[in-house]
Amino acid sequence: MTVMTRTEPSAPTRRSAKPATESGLSTPAVAMSMRIAQRLSGGGRVRSVRGRSQMPEGVPVEVANKVLWRIPNVLCLIGAASGEEWNGMTASWVTQVAMEPVLVAVAVDRSALTHRLIREGGCFSVNLWSREDTRPFVKFSKPARREGSTLNGRPVRLGMTGAPIFEEAIAFLDCRLWKEVDCGTHTVFLGEVADCGFQGDGEAHAVARVEDTRMKYGGVKRRGAGHGAGRDQSEG
Repeated sequence: MTVMTRTEPSAPTRRSAKPATESGLSTPAVAMSMRIAQRLSGGGRVRSVRGRSQMPEGVPVEVANKVLWRIPNVLCLIGAASGEEWNGMTASWVTQVAMEPVLVAVAVDRSALTHRLIREGGCFSVNLWSREDTRPFVKFSKPARREGSTLNGRPVRLGMTGAPIFEEAIAFLDCRLWKEVDCGTHTVFLGEVADCGFQGDGEAHAVARVEDTRMKYGGVKRRGAGHGAGRDQSEG
């Protein structure tokens, strides 16, 4: 849809009395934003690198990690495909974000194979697993091996969007890529649900969660380390 805008007469150009910062804001504006950030963080001084705030001083990384790991997360497999290249990836940062349209969000490490496949294929699936069988999550923390219609030996089929759906999942969501949001180390892919359902006796099973395993993902990124501790989906 093309949006027409009315062009107003341009005002005379004036040179700024004060130089702009790298972010394009004047020095007073930056100072104000930093004061607001200090208040939101409880008064602690906020360290900023190229406009991006890190943890406030005085908050140990170990404490931040323990708090962030307490956020309840589902464990699932994300299916993605581009042409004949298919992959399945363990993920825990997944949630519904809208009811109209029905949108689901999944955060994927920018370096992951699945990140590229979702962009190229324009679709992804969310496959929920029974908490009684968490074995697949370890194996799918790295790029999957495809043989025919299987990924790491697990049977899959292509959904209506073209995304791989795991036959052994207790439930699935088949999503068309709706939008993506750059979130630093990760991209949040928003998918509009095109199809979903239970499989087998899936409705009778509880869904696997992070606390059902020894996995941990998230927390504060350490310099020279991954984006969390324990096994994660960063390579998948």
